[in-house]
Amino acid sequence: MMRKNVIYNIVLLWTIVSGSVMYAQTVKGVVSDSSGPLPQVNVAVKGTAINTATDFDGNYTITVDSNAILVFSYIGFVTKEIAVKGNSTVNVVLVEDSQKLEEVVVVGYTTQKKASITGAVSTVNLGDLSKTRVVDVAQALQGQVAGVFVAANTGAPGDGIKLRIRGEGTLGKNDVLYVIDGVPTRDISFLNQSDIKSMSVLKDAAAGAIYGSRAASGVVLITTKSGLKGRSSFDVDMYSGIHYATNLPKMLNTDQYLTVKDQAWHNTAGNAASAISPYAADRSRTDLANTDWQDELFTTGISKNFQVSASGGSENVQYLISGGYFGHDGIVVEDNDQFERFNFRSNVNADISDRFKVGTNLQISYAKQDKLSSSGDAPGVIRHALIRPPVLGVYKDVSDPTYSQRNPYTDLPFYTGPNDGWSKIYEFTSNPIAIVHFTDDKRNTFQTFGNLYGEYALLRDKSLKFKSNLGVDIKFSHNKNFASNFGDANINDPSNQYYGLGRNNRPNGLDENRGQEMTFTFTNTLNYIKTFKEVHSINALLGMENINSKAAAMGGSRQNFDNTTDPFRYLDYGSTTNAYSSGSASNWSLLSYFASGTYGYDNKYFASATMRADASSRFGPNNKWGYFPSVSAGWVVSQEDFMKKSDWISNLKLRASWGEAGNQELPNNAYETLVSSTGGVVNVVRYGNPDLKWETTTQTNFGVDLGILNNKLSFTADYFTKTTDDILLTVGLPAVSVGVIERTFVNAGEVNNKGLEFGVNFQNNDNEFKYGINANIATLTNRVNKLHEFVKNITDDFSHTKTETGQPISSYYGYQFDGIYQNSAEVSTHLFSNANATQPGDIKFKDLNSDGQINADDRTFIGNPIPKVTYGVNFNASYKNFDISFLLQGVEGVDRYNDLKQILNYDSRPFNSTTAVLDSWNGEGTSNTTPRVTFNNNGGGNVSSVFVEDASYLRLKNLEIGYTFSKTVLGIKDMRMYASGQNLFTITDYTGLDPESTSLIDKGTYPQSKSFIFGVRVKL
Repeated sequence: MMRKNVIYNIVLLWTIVSGSVMYAQTVKGVVSDSSGPLPQVNVAVKGTAINTATDFDGNYTITVDSNAILVFSYIGFVTKEIAVKGNSTVNVVLVEDSQKLEEVVVVGYTTQKKASITGAVSTVNLGDLSKTRVVDVAQALQGQVAGVFVAANTGAPGDGIKLRIRGEGTLGKNDVLYVIDGVPTRDISFLNQSDIKSMSVLKDAAAGAIYGSRAASGVVLITTKSGLKGRSSFDVDMYSGIHYATNLPKMLNTDQYLTVKDQAWHNTAGNAASAISPYAADRSRTDLANTDWQDELFTTGISKNFQVSASGGSENVQYLISGGYFGHDGIVVEDNDQFERFNFRSNVNADISDRFKVGTNLQISYAKQDKLSSSGDAPGVIRHALIRPPVLGVYKDVSDPTYSQRNPYTDLPFYTGPNDGWSKIYEFTSNPIAIVHFTDDKRNTFQTFGNLYGEYALLRDKSLKFKSNLGVDIKFSHNKNFASNFGDANINDPSNQYYGLGRNNRPNGLDENRGQEMTFTFTNTLNYIKTFKEVHSINALLGMENINSKAAAMGGSRQNFDNTTDPFRYLDYGSTTNAYSSGSASNWSLLSYFASGTYGYDNKYFASATMRADASSRFGPNNKWGYFPSVSAGWVVSQEDFMKKSDWISNLKLRASWGEAGNQELPNNAYETLVSSTGGVVNVVRYGNPDLKWETTTQTNFGVDLGILNNKLSFTADYFTKTTDDILLTVGLPAVSVGVIERTFVNAGEVNNKGLEFGVNFQNNDNEFKYGINANIATLTNRVNKLHEFVKNITDDFSHTKTETGQPISSYYGYQFDGIYQNSAEVSTHLFSNANATQPGDIKFKDLNSDGQINADDRTFIGNPIPKVTYGVNFNASYKNFDISFLLQGVEGVDRYNDLKQILNYDSRPFNSTTAVLDSWNGEGTSNTTPRVTFNNNGGGNVSSVFVEDASYLRLKNLEIGYTFSKTVLGIKDMRMYASGQNLFTITDYTGLDPESTSLIDKGTYPQSKSFIFGVRVKL
């Protein structure tokens, strides 16, 4: 009987097992959203404990019963259930649920669930990002992330962007490291904004230390779009815009100008009060103009953008191809401030087998810029448009003996004959329209950027993957500047070799330079991601990376071109006298090993650690290697049992981190001794320093993440402090012992930044009217803690700044403005030791040492160019097919030295001025802010706090209204039309052209323009 029962049980067990095998099957597929594959999506069999997760490219494989129901869940998206029904392939497209947290974020060399992130990592809302119609992707980050400061260097087309993460950390280069699809670079101006799928900002050292010696200034990770399995699409995005100069200062017209200069002439020592000034006498002239130079210089700019992409794929191969054109003709007359960029990108991914996949992502770009002087630099187009007197016209009269058809522009004022020359009562400024016309400075860049990778899953569950990635960044540049001779001749000596030539660009000349830079990045990683017993999660990474970079440049210049037409603007046609040629090459390399690991327990407790070791060719043999560790931890308090009753709290996480990152941005071979040889004699040019080593940034971060009402409202806050030590400085050696040689590099300085960061997001999609707000604000305190014992301070006379211990980097340094002397008694009382010809109406400076005189000992720190507060507010709303959004962005607590104000309203030369001088001091009690107008020194020539202005501002960066057509028409799946306005208004006390300018000294910056853009996006 017992034997029969055993046989029965064996047969029954075999029947069950065999039946399960008969009806079990393997299902695979890809999970994606509207932008591309989704990694780490949970795929579970409903009603069972069977589950798996998608890999980095959204693939999954699972063995299930043929009648099973698969549940696809992913935080940030609506959960989806699909019945297998015997199908072997189930592809899923998830729909975003903006009321939930996004789960997976791209971090260093891998992805990580957002719940497990313990460092300061911010993901960028691409919906907000896409509404900023800018040519440089970096500028699109403006106002989007707390602690990230972004500003356009100038408003000129093609000029660069300044981006800083958590302040200025070093006295050298503070450029952020960008990593695009695993390939590092310092510049993303070539990148097409429409190609971006995701962006993450690694702000603290715990997040960025995995990038070691290049991460001290923060890291921005960018993933570009790729094709999707099972569907194809064709997308078109095009727009056109018009641009205007706004917020321009009100300048004196001819009548006001002559009145003010007449008053200045009478206020000048030696001129009798009853005498008639030359300005009063000139009122009877019939050849005076009344030129508004700003109106003559600025015009309507035009921009145009066209981007197209095609994507699709089969089960094994996916592709995306995109191309685009962007063109911008700026707001200055003629066409010498244009920028154009052409882009082409191809992305192909192929599954060679279930475990092995390969892919390539290659971008080619070509950019052309017609460069004008845009920051007040010579020849100063904007600057001269403001200071040039209105009495001078744009063009000469044809009867003027100096007129020529090639050069009809006025230059030196009022030719009076070959002996008297030109009128001396008007300053010899340049004609800005002539500068524009004769500028021919073309800059071209051709760039190839991309990667080729292979990835193999070593285990069947794909938890362990080996990936090899080869990145390439190749750039070719060609700059060609032909400086035409123009203007009036002002040499009276016929024997002079330049007699008869105009005073500008004398003689004419051509500078031409070509360069190439090639950087190859070879990265190999081993990544293990696994969850055990549903409570233990591990994300471990091992890797090595090798970077090699080579650069070469050559150039030449010649002068005295007989024929200056375009076909002859080549070096061969210039004179061989004073010809110049140059050539150089450099290279650097970096070898790195790194590891990181994140452990999570029960989705409550997380700990992470990273270590990177870098060896750089830029450092000497004694400190070739640098080591950069980090540790961090997180506690998801909302997962604790004692929080269950607080069901209104969706998420509460506390974070803490510590880590180190490095900076190797210094000249190649800086540690070596340089020598020169002349006539067999070897001379030392610079003494080396074999102990030269990395700058190291140590950062501590404490943070909290809070979500309430099912994460409809979320809040994040961080406090950080970061200190950069061993900052690279140059020290001069005593000339008496070594002679005059170049300064030697040493590690000596220390800089600290600390601050608070807050972000809040609210999204309400419960009703037909949907709306959301995403806002952030951050504070920053910057201080120099230490310099070298032989470098007490670093002074820059050009920008009027000084870097000194206890002060922010590059603080403004000069005299403190203390009003205007109202009478002689004030002068004698204040300057009891040395009045130095000071008169009532002159500027009063504070006598800080109370010695009765004003001299260099009374100078002090008078301003801080680093913003203390940055903020941004994004708003979006939609009703049915209509949508609207806007971005407000601003900074507080930042100063700018307004040199343009100094030369316009305080200079003792007869330049034009703003109408503010009409309220200048003209007797006791008339003004305590603006000194008397005079051609003598009134104190306006001194560097002082009166020219350091508060450059805080609030700007409406973008306002966009759109309409989406819901019905498919003529094969068009989706079409959205929109109208956008940029820089629509600015609230600021700054009197310069643009408070956003990044120059330490504002000499007349090409302003950002107000723009109106009209566009359409179509999906076929």
